[in-house]
Amino acid sequence: MSGRPGPEPDSDTVSLRLAGPVDELAAELAGRAAPAVHPYEVAALLESEGLTGDQVRERYGHRDIFSLAEELYRRVPRAFPDPPPAADPWAPDHVRCALRGLLFALPGLAYPLTAPLWRAAGAVSALVVAGLLSWAWGQALSHRAYTRLASGRREAGLTLRAGAPAGAVLASLAALPFAGPGPAAVFAVGQSAYLAAAGVLLVLGRERSLAVALLPLAGGGVWLLYGDPGTAVRVALPLLSLAATAGLAAHAVRGALRADPAPGAGRPAYLPSLPYGLFGLAAGTLVLLTGAREPYAVVALTVSMGPAEWLLYRFRGLSVAALRASSTLRGFRLRTARGLAVCLAAYLALLVPAALLTGAPPAELAALGAALWLALLLQAFGTGGPPAAVCLAAAGTVLAATAAGPPPAWLSPLCCTAAALVLAAVALRVLGRPSAHA
Repeated sequence: MSGRPGPEPDSDTVSLRLAGPVDELAAELAGRAAPAVHPYEVAALLESEGLTGDQVRERYGHRDIFSLAEELYRRVPRAFPDPPPAADPWAPDHVRCALRGLLFALPGLAYPLTAPLWRAAGAVSALVVAGLLSWAWGQALSHRAYTRLASGRREAGLTLRAGAPAGAVLASLAALPFAGPGPAAVFAVGQSAYLAAAGVLLVLGRERSLAVALLPLAGGGVWLLYGDPGTAVRVALPLLSLAATAGLAAHAVRGALRADPAPGAGRPAYLPSLPYGLFGLAAGTLVLLTGAREPYAVVALTVSMGPAEWLLYRFRGLSVAALRASSTLRGFRLRTARGLAVCLAAYLALLVPAALLTGAPPAELAALGAALWLALLLQAFGTGGPPAAVCLAAAGTVLAATAAGPPPAWLSPLCCTAAALVLAAVALRVLGRPSAHA
């Protein structure tokens, strides 16, 4: 034998000698075998790969597939990848939220369009009374309809079929003593009927239908920019929008009533909807008192209801994310408080430039907007009593001062700021509990 050493094998040759068929199979299936918690799961994986008993014995040297699976289970380290991020169940519909903001503002075009026809003593009082009652009734009815919508669409349709006409009649009857006979009474009745029908469409998710119904009114508003459209147009366009809204609302209710009845669905009590109606009355009073001094500020506030609703959904999404990310109650509360601050600041960041653009006092509009947004947030989580009580107290204070004479300019911002601070404290307390987001 020669003592001279042979040639050195290269690294690839060494790896091929050391890596047998079982090692190669383990490397090939490592990503899918690592999460297995029992060898039987690896056996199922091998079967899905099409391995036969002959291949297991001849190629891999094991008596059966279960023996090979146990060997692979020992060789492959356990690894459990994180689950993919879950979808946000409260992801807002951007188009729908933006559309709702416009839908709240567009009906206001009916007032400058028809004002020359109904302007008379008592007309404004009649419209204010009818509007406040419509808002209060509409808030309570919407809460009740949404509650029944959880049982079924037919149940919500039954509630709206009975409640919407009753609200329109109640608001109209309340306005007639102030309006007296004449065009002002007709306009008050039309306003009440529109608010009832529009509420039906919004509850049933028919925002696009309502937008189509308001197109004639929007056209009349554009016409006003270029001149007097004439009496016929001033009457026809609002009536056309009203008729379209009422017809679409009736069609939507009929469609809801065609749904199958929900088995075992009972009628909820009326009393839980009362705080929502009282909040509608208080919010309407605060908005109208502000509008008496700054009409364009109310337009900005009305349009902002679309972004406000978007931010309500965004906060709910942030709350769900906080639940998933938090391991302690303190951590969850901190994340909730941060989400609340971010969403409220984003809403006020929209209102302040709008106030500056319309010439309204930014502090007053921001305070009113903050109070209303926090109240709506609490209502979205089923807390209706505190928002109603706080907003009623603020509205009552400003209204009492107004009845005694022109109130000081600082009173309304002060009352709204106090209401916003109280509601923020209530929101942190209520929404800081994980059970509120279940």
